[in-house]
Amino acid sequence: MPIDPTAAYDPDNIFAKMLRDEIPCNKVYEDEHALAFHDINPQADVHILVIPKGEYVSWDDFSAKASAEEIAGFVRAVGTVARDNGLVVRGYRLLANIGRNGGQEVAHLHVHLFGGGPLGPMLAR
Repeated sequence: MPIDPTAAYDPDNIFAKMLRDEIPCNKVYEDEHALAFHDINPQADVHILVIPKGEYVSWDDFSAKASAEEIAGFVRAVGTVARDNGLVVRGYRLLANIGRNGGQEVAHLHVHLFGGGPLGPMLAR
């Protein structure tokens, strides 16, 4: 069920549990600002999620409240994950769903990296 991006952060969301190692994930990258792992229901040949380690509900929440260091670290982590997984040369899609109409399902900011082949149109109508 899509979430409200203005809601308070829920520390019991699935990504928060992954950050606390309460739920395992297929990790591909981790540093002081971010964790990246393979999506459990991939929508492309390569489908990786990148999440910040801070408690942010959405991109809007993150851009308004995160420190400059957190923002820079997270954006650099997304780029590193894309490069390390061979996505840059062939091309990839970066997606962050925000709120109900955007289709956000987990109330923790996460960026999807899709790649590994042609991705088709941006939006199906």
